[in-house]
Amino acid sequence: MEESKMDKAINALIEDFAAYRAGRANPTALAKVMVDYYGTATPIPQLANVNVPEPRMLVVQPYDVSIIKEMEKAILAADLGLTPNNDGKVLRIGFPALTEDRRKELVKAVSKRAEEAKITIRNIRRDGMDEIKKQLKDKEINEDDARDKEDDLQKLTDRKIKEVEDIASKKEKELLEV
Repeated sequence: MEESKMDKAINALIEDFAAYRAGRANPTALAKVMVDYYGTATPIPQLANVNVPEPRMLVVQPYDVSIIKEMEKAILAADLGLTPNNDGKVLRIGFPALTEDRRKELVKAVSKRAEEAKITIRNIRRDGMDEIKKQLKDKEINEDDARDKEDDLQKLTDRKIKEVEDIASKKEKELLEV
């Protein structure tokens, strides 16, 4: 049970990292940008086709052209460092090459997010340890079984934290390569 919770934390981290761009156009950069569509906050990929015609450009073609202005405003408000060009039918979004300062900011954000994921994993471990102690206190398990379960939980935690560190270091390398 703890392992599935830890896996969810790692999957959330991977999804978050997909939004960090390394100067290349990637449709996932707009995945969390919400547009007010008839009173409902809706992510851009549900309202439009998002294509990558060239490495540093995204083309967003809305299914309903009447919301193109709202999409443009939402992208600007999302503070992604992207400026869409609106031609009335599609939005063209150029991805500028990242400056050294922006790369360093992104690396810091990656480190911070990785640390949050590690904290989540440690909290899951703590809850698991509390459950083991409760079972021991209620005499559902003996001390040897409790010790074995605690060791297994610690090994699982160490493995998952190492996985988070590997994912974060891979993303940092990707962001720093010019």
